[in-house]
This record gives sequence, C-alpha cells and structure tokens, in this order.
Amino acid sequence: MTKTISVNLGKRSYQIIIGNKITTSLAKHIKKLGLGNDAIIITNPRVKKIAGPQLISALKKSNISCVFQTVPDSEKSKSQGIAFRLIDKISRYARLKQPFIIALGGGVVGDLAGFVASVYKRGIPYIQLPTTLLAQIDSSIGGKVGIDLTCGKNLVGAFYQPRLVFSDISFLQTLPKNEIRCGLAEAIKYGLIKDKALFEYLEKNYQKALGLDENCLEYIINKCVLIKAKIVGQDEKETKSIRTILNFGHTIGHAIEAAGGFKAYSHGQAVGLGMLAAAEISSSLGLLYNPEKTLDRIKNLLRNIGLPVKIKGLNLEKIIKAHTFDKKFIQGRNRFVLMKQIGQTLIKQNIPSGLITSAVRKLV
Repeated sequence: MTKTISVNLGKRSYQIIIGNKITTSLAKHIKKLGLGNDAIIITNPRVKKIAGPQLISALKKSNISCVFQTVPDSEKSKSQGIAFRLIDKISRYARLKQPFIIALGGGVVGDLAGFVASVYKRGIPYIQLPTTLLAQIDSSIGGKVGIDLTCGKNLVGAFYQPRLVFSDISFLQTLPKNEIRCGLAEAIKYGLIKDKALFEYLEKNYQKALGLDENCLEYIINKCVLIKAKIVGQDEKETKSIRTILNFGHTIGHAIEAAGGFKAYSHGQAVGLGMLAAAEISSSLGLLYNPEKTLDRIKNLLRNIGLPVKIKGLNLEKIIKAHTFDKKFIQGRNRFVLMKQIGQTLIKQNIPSGLITSAVRKLV
C-alpha cells in the first residue's frame, strides 16, 4: 500500500511517497511537477546495475531522456573534487536542455547530488530516489545537502529541498545485511528522541527487520518519516533548536567517522556509538532517568542488531579533536543533544571537555 507524507514548507513543500515496487509510476509524478524532460541520474556503479534498468524503463515510457553520472560507493565521493567534476560534466550535457537531477542511492549520493543541484546555475530541481534504509528513513528528507572536508563531515553545504522523495521499499531487498543494520541505527535514534513506542517496537521486532519483512520495514519507515517531516516543517533551517534533536548521536558519531578516515566505521555504526556517548554524558550530568537500565537497553538493542558498542582501532585523542569541528558548535561552545529518557531529549551547551572525553573513553 502506497503512503504519502507531506513536508509542509510553503512554496518549498514536497511529498514523500513510500511503497513497494512503485518506481514504475515515478515518471507521472515528474511530469506532474513539471521538472523537465532531461534527467541526470547520479548514482554509484552497484546501484546503477541493480536499479538503473528499472528506472530507465520508467522514464523512457514518458519520453524523459536520461544520462547516468556514477561516483564511487564511498563517503570519499562527498569531496570537492568529485562534486566539481560532476558539475562540469552536467554543464556540458545540459546545454540547451532543461535538466533535473535524480539522486539514486544512499545517503552519500543523496547529499552529493543535492549539493550539486543546489549550486549548479544557483539551483536546479532534484528528486531523491533513496535505495538504502538509512536514506529512506532519514537522509533523503529535509534538504540538508553537502560535501565533506578532510577535517570533518558535511562542513560545506546548504539547505536545499528536493521536489520529491520516492521511496521504493523493494530496493531494500537487494541490500547487504550491514546496510540494513546501519539504517536501523537511525531508526533507534528516532525512537530515542521522539517515540518510545517505536523504540519498544524495534526491541521486539529487530529480527523481522533484519529479515527484510516488508510490513515491518514499512512500519519503521513510515514512523521515522512522519517524525522527521513534522520536525523539518517546524524548523527547516535549524534556527529554532527544534530540528537540532535530529542530530542525537551525530556529534561524536561524525567525529568517529572522521577519525577513522571515513573508512573504519560506516555512518550508521558511528551514530550508534555516538548515541551511547550522548547517553553516557546525559547520565554523568544527572539528566537521564533510570540511567543504568536505559543505557543497557540501548546497548542491548544495538548489539542485537549487530552494531558495535565499542570503538576499536581508533585513537581517543583523534576522536576528541574531530568532534570540535562539529557544525553545532556556537562561537566555540559545544552543543550536544542529550537524553532525559527514551523518547525525550534536551539540548545542552558548554559540556565540560573532561566529561566528553570520559564518555568516549568508556567506549574505546
């Protein structure tokens, strides 16, 4: 059954369409939005092989031409060099055309393609066609686009909303198990920040999710998307401290990714560890209700899903240094999303550096 959820942003509003085997109907939505007849599909070689033929067929039936631009399947693709090479290729292809971009892939492709769309000719339309669980429940929604610098993640970017997000659950059947685990890390985040019932559902049904049960995955995706769509609609550009809670676990999570050269830990793995660090800090500050039990529940769920609960092979000092590049720092003061209890968060500034170091040290 197809589900449609709206992100309400006035003139920048758009729909998130979720369903199974729905890619065949994508072209009619493109036509309805008046995006043009020339699609530039940014993806990686693996996704192109799996999903490309189906997408080409759907577009050609409506006389939409398409050209693929492939990038490596790695966080390294979110670099200045690759972004500007893409822009140069697009400029050569798009002469005398009315182009729009399709981001076909996971979070890396979505961030990169959205960034390219935001800066080429000061902005051309793009749509998100996410193919990973993490992208379908989180990164394809909300318009945060960007690329990385060597010192930190997503330090160059913009808020640039897609015209449509089209989540075909059937793509998830092709994913390696580790990709499902990484997506479930973000689902845990949504439970911890806003929906205790979702967290409890994951505790009871994680095996179904790992087994790619369609009804289970659809339930999880819908729940997460509803939460994010509402938050983005209330605070599009993170100026009201409402949207900030979506960064729970990401301050230390991004630092772990950067300290490992974006190779040692995937985004989902790093966020899981970052959530544990944030919960430890919350406990140390006396903010967390029933801290021992809550920490055990989070650890057990991460462990049951197959996500790490310890940091291995990374230098503690590198992680601490990397976290100081986090975008949430304001005038040199740190800012963390912390927990009161499962389903309820708060934002705190000026956390003592020793307390942060201690929380991360417990994970190393």
